[in-house]
Amino acid sequence: MANHLIDEKSPYLIQHAHNPVDWFPWGETAFQKARDEDKPIFLSIGYATCHWCHVMAHESFEDQEAAEALNDAFVCIKVDREERPDIDAVYMAACQMVTGSGGWPLNVMLTPEKQPFFAATYLPKQSRFGRPGIMEICAQIQTLWQTDRQRVLQAADGVSGHLDQAFTFVPDTAVPMDLDLLDRAYAQLSRSYDPKFGGFDPAPKFPTPHRLLFLLRHHHRTDTPHALEMVTHTLYAMRQGGLWDHVGFGFHRYSTDSRWLLPHFEKMLYDQALLAMAYAEAFQVTRDEAFCRTAEEVFAYVLRDMTHPDGGFYSAEDADSEGEEGKFYVWDLAAFAELAGRTDGDIPWHEIFNLRPDGNFTDEATRRKSGANILHMTRNWDQWAKALNLPIDTLLERWHDLRASLFKNRRQRIAPLKDDKVLTDWNGLMIAALAVGARVLSRDSYAVAARKAIDFIQSRLTTGEGQLMHRFREGQAVIDAQAGDYAYLIMGLIELYRTTYQADLLEYAIHLQKRMDDGFWDSAQGGYFLIRAENEELPVRPKEIYDGALPSANSVAFSNLVLLSRLTGDQRYEARADDLSRAFAATVHRQPLAFTHFLNGLDLALRPGREVVVTGEAAADDTRNILKALQLPYAPHLVTLLKSDQNAEQLTRMAGFTSALSPDKGVATAHICVGANCKESTTEVDIMLKHIQNKP
Repeated sequence: MANHLIDEKSPYLIQHAHNPVDWFPWGETAFQKARDEDKPIFLSIGYATCHWCHVMAHESFEDQEAAEALNDAFVCIKVDREERPDIDAVYMAACQMVTGSGGWPLNVMLTPEKQPFFAATYLPKQSRFGRPGIMEICAQIQTLWQTDRQRVLQAADGVSGHLDQAFTFVPDTAVPMDLDLLDRAYAQLSRSYDPKFGGFDPAPKFPTPHRLLFLLRHHHRTDTPHALEMVTHTLYAMRQGGLWDHVGFGFHRYSTDSRWLLPHFEKMLYDQALLAMAYAEAFQVTRDEAFCRTAEEVFAYVLRDMTHPDGGFYSAEDADSEGEEGKFYVWDLAAFAELAGRTDGDIPWHEIFNLRPDGNFTDEATRRKSGANILHMTRNWDQWAKALNLPIDTLLERWHDLRASLFKNRRQRIAPLKDDKVLTDWNGLMIAALAVGARVLSRDSYAVAARKAIDFIQSRLTTGEGQLMHRFREGQAVIDAQAGDYAYLIMGLIELYRTTYQADLLEYAIHLQKRMDDGFWDSAQGGYFLIRAENEELPVRPKEIYDGALPSANSVAFSNLVLLSRLTGDQRYEARADDLSRAFAATVHRQPLAFTHFLNGLDLALRPGREVVVTGEAAADDTRNILKALQLPYAPHLVTLLKSDQNAEQLTRMAGFTSALSPDKGVATAHICVGANCKESTTEVDIMLKHIQNKP
């Protein structure tokens, strides 16, 4: 029989709709039931492609005995963290406060007033190795709730009393926000860098592409060779390792080991977006075709497998299929060799991809080899071409043929679940990535896909009153947009404007920035809350700055505000960016390594603004030549606008400093401006590039 999740649209909640646990969605119905029946709440938070969420579900939530214990002791609530990042943020903070760590599944016990008093991540059904089990916890909490309620309430008061501190940031105008902060972050990254396998910190190893983007900017500013070496080594290592899907493209979530071999196999949209940006920008700096090829293949995967027919982007693909993690992605040596021999028998493909008869990895849970192999490379394509005495292009062409055969064969397997909900924030991030890809890789089709996704958001995720929504699935758009939705969508709009120069994109970004300011800005302490005041239904109103798997909404907003200031000449954006930076200055100073996307915004803010306003007809060859020349070099501080007869009035309205600049009939002109003050003008590309190549 179905429980109360049966009418939900979230794939994660639907996964649990037929559990014997009497799950409720988050809402007043569940909390009123808890009050009426005098029970605490069991809140379980996860997401559809979470491997350990599946493990706990199979072990406990699908088990009749465990379900009866949960139903007897609690009113049970399920939350998709991707649908409700605000709920996840608050109770993850509680978990970290109580246990010192966090993760998913996240399981929190609450009073009916939503105050947390116990928290944990994965819980087995029965206690083992010092880890409490569901059965024991249910019995203990039920006894305490009925016989020693005051003890539970005191614990709840203790956690809730400190919970607000997790989201309190006191502005500090005395802390210097200067280049030294960027240098300190670089030094910390250097110390945490793995010189053998690339990446940062010990296993489990996450891609953290915003760190790589920070290092590219540091290299651009300081010419430090090691900054670029860390980036290129890490990008090569991830691309050659098992983190990369060599057959179907795209990156898995993270590596459980230090050498990027054994991943958790889920694929997240946001990882594809951030990594595609990192590879594209690395190509822009180095002109290394391997980075270009990887970015293109990430986009190929997203546009092939993760795109709604009308243009939005799906959220994720699961790690598990047929109840087994990674089964869809691994290979038996004999099956692989048969396909390789049938396609191309004279190249040792099994050696290139390190396949072994007994398997090439040890299972994380059993600590044994299973005969399964994860394709990965320990030498790059250039090295193999040299070893095989083949031209690199020939080797890659033959791999292309074999890969197509492997891909066709793999499609006959049962595929992992696709989480096909469309999230505004993650879509904004992919729009930004496609815009960067179109600009850097000269692929107009990426810009077309990005524009189609914006149209999707405007038509499917925006109400008739202009209210932005967070999630769309199966014709239903729900949940008011949160700060991350605005920040990431504004980021996407700005990046696509910088690629296509379509003025309506900039206008929409300005419109959304005003809505974000009006709805989320903390007028007392600065920075943006995650939710609007009128949507507050939690013990605290969360506000975040930490850049984890995803950069925080405040970090993204910081860069957005600086760029809007440069694009429009409106100093109110710069003033707000300064207020935002002061709100988090003390926090960032304590551990700058944890805020590298925020520091990308600071790098942009600290370097003197440089804008180029191109006047001319958008379709004219001379205009296109100037714009193309501006987009090719790596210049993260450079902002370009296009003013034509068609958009002159609109652009003047948005960027008043361009009012005196008029398109000259038949002659495209580049006006070089600093701080919205335009001084130099030229029609010659070479002269223009000399003006902008001097680093600010």
